[in-house]
Amino acid sequence: MTMNTTVSSKEIDEAFLQLKDVVKETPLQKDLYLSHKYDCNVYLKREDMQWVRSFKLRGAYNAIIALNEADRQNGVTCASAGNHAQGVAYTASELNLQAVIFMPVTTPLQKINQVKFFGGENVKVILTGDTFDDCLKEALVYTEEQKMNFIDPYNNIYTIAGQGTIAKEMIEQAKSDNVQFDYLFAAIGGGGLISGVGTYFKTHSPQTSIIGVEPAGASSMYTSVIQEQQIVTLPEIDKFVDGASVARVGELTFNIANDVVDDYVQVHEGAVCTTILDMYSKQAIIAEPAGALSVSALEQYKSQIKGKNVVCIVSGGNNDIKRMKEIEERSLLYEEMKHYFILNFPQRPGALREFVNDVLGPKDDITKFEYLKKSSQNTGTVIIGIQLNDHADLNNLKANVDEFDASNIYINENKMLYSLLI
Repeated sequence: MTMNTTVSSKEIDEAFLQLKDVVKETPLQKDLYLSHKYDCNVYLKREDMQWVRSFKLRGAYNAIIALNEADRQNGVTCASAGNHAQGVAYTASELNLQAVIFMPVTTPLQKINQVKFFGGENVKVILTGDTFDDCLKEALVYTEEQKMNFIDPYNNIYTIAGQGTIAKEMIEQAKSDNVQFDYLFAAIGGGGLISGVGTYFKTHSPQTSIIGVEPAGASSMYTSVIQEQQIVTLPEIDKFVDGASVARVGELTFNIANDVVDDYVQVHEGAVCTTILDMYSKQAIIAEPAGALSVSALEQYKSQIKGKNVVCIVSGGNNDIKRMKEIEERSLLYEEMKHYFILNFPQRPGALREFVNDVLGPKDDITKFEYLKKSSQNTGTVIIGIQLNDHADLNNLKANVDEFDASNIYINENKMLYSLLI
């Protein structure tokens, strides 16, 4: 393919021409809600409205079309948590190629079904491994054995150039409105998006600060570039933000990000959930966790962006509706609105009424009440979930619970108990 170890704005321009009749030119929209909230001009680049509902189609198509005809006919493989897989599947169907797509077993069913929909008979899906990195190892072994062509989701010059076409679109769209961006926020998983977009902006809009956004539980680029100054593999990651939960970034993206990213933001997974719910209720945008990362980061930058022109790439909208209950739960926990306790509860009439009157505030609510153990004794062990009306009431709630049962266990602070019981 190429021996290049970086990508240029010229290569992104070439990719743009290659893709102009394939990908959708997604909207660049000024968002009134976010602009008012942060007292600045916030624009959203809506890659959640791409044909496959994420930006990944750009890089996948550009990397596959760069193969010579003989290699293409041997078929392609990829490893993906979902969005890159959809891009490869769509491309395989468009070019009538065979593709074998490896996905982690933890991938939401919605993304698996979308891959099969876009790929049709041209695609075979293999579910393997708990994380993207486990899945990647299996895909590489299979590719070697079958003599196929692996389409890397980020550590590939053509993939990076394809993702960079978003930047060219944004800059041209903004010019028509006579807008220049002061800040660009984009998610980082393996680093393909930030590398491509950052490269193009540094050439054509050097005044724009490039801010890379990672989930706090999988900040592999920040750890590698800033903390260790070398590529490291995170020993453990939180897989919730599945489109950006990568334990090890690519060599190409590490080097490019080191040159083009001005700052890194780590966003708590619970804050991402709050953003997803906020975008849905206030803006009618259905963003997946990775797609909401860039918007989530605005909260940490609110003092710097005041009065500025800001653009956030909403990188994907492949959110499984079955996850919404978990998203709401994570948001409430992060906002300190929902709290769980294990306590000894009197087994006598009127005990629950006394608990409500003596422990809860007038607008607080019991969302869970479950006996773990009943006995012939005077008390039984109970899990109780309480949703506050105001998170500022937490200390008062804890004090009241302590008075009700001094031996209670606060489950929120015990990750293992929470996972086991809730």
